[in-house]
Amino acid sequence: MELTLPASAPVSGQPVPHESAALQVTGAARYIDDLPMPAGTLHMALGLSGVAHGRIRGLDLAAVRNAPGVVAVLTADDIPGDNNYGPIRKDDPLFAADVVQCVGQPLFAVVATSQQAARRAALLGRADIEPLPAIFGIREAIAQQSFVLPSVTVVRGEPDAAMASAPHVLSGSFSHGGQEHFYLEGQIAAALPQEDGGVLVHSSTQHPTEVQHLVAQALNLHSHQVNVQCRRLGGGFGGKESQPALFAAVAAIAALKLARPVKLRIDRDADMIMTGKRHDFISDWTIGFDDDGRILAFDVMLASRCGYSADLSGPVNDRAICHIDNCYFLEHVRIVSHRCKTNTVSNTAFRGFGGPQGMLVIEAAIDAVARRLGKDPLEVRRANFYGTSARNVTHYGMTVEDNIIADLVAQLENSSHYHARRAAIARANADSPVIKRGISLVPLKFGISFNATHFNQAGALVHVYSDGSVLVNHGGLEMGQGLHTKVVQVVADEFGIPVDAVRVSGTDTQKVPNTSATAASTGTDLNGKAAQAAACTIRERMIAFLADRYSLPPERVAFAGGRVQLGAQSVSFAEAAQMAWFARISLSSTGFYATPKIHYDPQTMQGRPFFYFAYGASVSEVAIDTLTGEHRLLQVDILHDCGRSLNPALDLGQVEGGFLQGAGWLTTEELWWDRQGHLKTHAPSTYKIPAVSDWPEAARVTLLGRTENREDTIFRSKAVGEPPLMLAMSVLHALRDAVAEAAGNAAAAQLMAPATPEAVLRALGGLDTAGAA
Repeated sequence: MELTLPASAPVSGQPVPHESAALQVTGAARYIDDLPMPAGTLHMALGLSGVAHGRIRGLDLAAVRNAPGVVAVLTADDIPGDNNYGPIRKDDPLFAADVVQCVGQPLFAVVATSQQAARRAALLGRADIEPLPAIFGIREAIAQQSFVLPSVTVVRGEPDAAMASAPHVLSGSFSHGGQEHFYLEGQIAAALPQEDGGVLVHSSTQHPTEVQHLVAQALNLHSHQVNVQCRRLGGGFGGKESQPALFAAVAAIAALKLARPVKLRIDRDADMIMTGKRHDFISDWTIGFDDDGRILAFDVMLASRCGYSADLSGPVNDRAICHIDNCYFLEHVRIVSHRCKTNTVSNTAFRGFGGPQGMLVIEAAIDAVARRLGKDPLEVRRANFYGTSARNVTHYGMTVEDNIIADLVAQLENSSHYHARRAAIARANADSPVIKRGISLVPLKFGISFNATHFNQAGALVHVYSDGSVLVNHGGLEMGQGLHTKVVQVVADEFGIPVDAVRVSGTDTQKVPNTSATAASTGTDLNGKAAQAAACTIRERMIAFLADRYSLPPERVAFAGGRVQLGAQSVSFAEAAQMAWFARISLSSTGFYATPKIHYDPQTMQGRPFFYFAYGASVSEVAIDTLTGEHRLLQVDILHDCGRSLNPALDLGQVEGGFLQGAGWLTTEELWWDRQGHLKTHAPSTYKIPAVSDWPEAARVTLLGRTENREDTIFRSKAVGEPPLMLAMSVLHALRDAVAEAAGNAAAAQLMAPATPEAVLRALGGLDTAGAA
């Protein structure tokens, strides 16, 4: 049956609805736990350590094995291959064998006939663990030289000499907490034994290829014997980049050992206790500057809590180094980065991947400079912006070629009425002894590409069927951000057909191999280009065939509006596909894309790690109650650079969602461990993510118009997944502004993140620090 293909204009650049929107709002979208499983499927649960650091003397699992419904119990001895799911270093065991290194580390797994039976049985295990000294804090780790990776130092210019000659020198410290990913769909994997000893794994992962490799290594198999599939994620935010391999590998080991399908889904409490978070950082900085606030020298120590293993801490901390400049030229700078080993869960990727942590430090320092000089922080920020022809090389040696930050900030400054509002706030604060308001404008520059150059590649597979319908498969993961929708738009435009003629199938390592993670905001840049390349190959084959058949020059064959124009006549796209198939023209093609221009030496930390930069700025206005520390975001104005947006509706959603997630990280989301290393904020009752009520009543979110990416990205668009999260820095600095209005600049400098009501009250001097601890 031929599809009806109505005439349509190009769809790239249009606000096309999310391809799964109707399925999701009706509850018909399938996630892994919704997949029908074969009869006889077994269920798993994990037995976790309750000790932060200790030597395992023995495991008593007799009660576990005898519990109702239990089929098997697995320990490290049951792993046929590598006992590891560490993505870079082999320091992350699936099951602790000799030593436990954090509360929540898996000791064993239970396989039972039902999920509830497995979970109940897992609670019956008894571990004999000899306690060992544990390290929890960052400064404690530094004092004991406890690191998961060697420290890194980057120096540009002559920071010591420049600091010594600077008219003004200021020192300070800043700290911020971590952040729980709080994806709606928790960690889950389902493994099904296949013929010849292979296994099919359904994994909720941002990185199917990495899961494939690590599962194969755990099973002592080759990669071609492991197939990993995922249609969509119920959220990821980086928490499903390296972490899912643990659950996939354990499920696969059980499935092959028992020759039965096995599903492992952990509950929310276990998920929060045993999976890594955003890295929390502390920093000590010294800044030299002149009377205008221009930075002359910057010397900073960054230290992050990495947890007990390396995980992705190396690249996260490297990216923090690369983004410590934000929008500002640093001629003389020294950065020392410590990657601290602690007896807590191994922290991992999170939206921004170290970039936000680095930016927060320079913004705190600039805020302090402005307050010391009695200037509006915006004036100091503007004085330090990168230039367009001079002062335009980063501390890692990359020339900033696409700098639009000055113009973007000026546009937002005007449209938000920033100066008029600041004056009005000053008047209001003078008449209000209890409620104080603050305002801040903070800019953003964020590099787009993986720092690890080899990950900047993607593949795709496109089929055109003889009825004119098109199927696309690519290596990226749909996790709500709209990647599949944008890829559909790209392919539809290449063939000149409407979006409902194109479908994207689930990510599958047997269809597109050696994929990169859907991360670093590169999903559309990479996979969109790969899909476009595959579609172009098929289209060129069709053009050559049709030009020959109709005796036309190739340039007179055009695809648009669901039809193929052949000189003075036209046929439907479906008719053209039917003719090509009948003439034995291949209507299937792979496509490949590798990001050009980029190069980077991780040893010297010099090169061009990023293809381009995304820019943005935000103005936040807040109010605080000086008696309670409670606060509210009153208004936000955002102007964000998406290049030539592929889909303005999806991009606006990413900007709004990223900003609010960042605001949650910096104001409400507090992770708290007790002195034995137990996470006490492991449920929505104790860990507060932003709610609908936290969105300000006045919000003006705008995409920068009349601009396109100067680099040859897909339709000259720019990535939008991660950068908007950092726009929330304006919320933190608006709160600092309000605290300064109430209690002075010294109090503002005491406000760290997350700026919870308790933190605000503590900065104001109204909460006893010792009592709060």
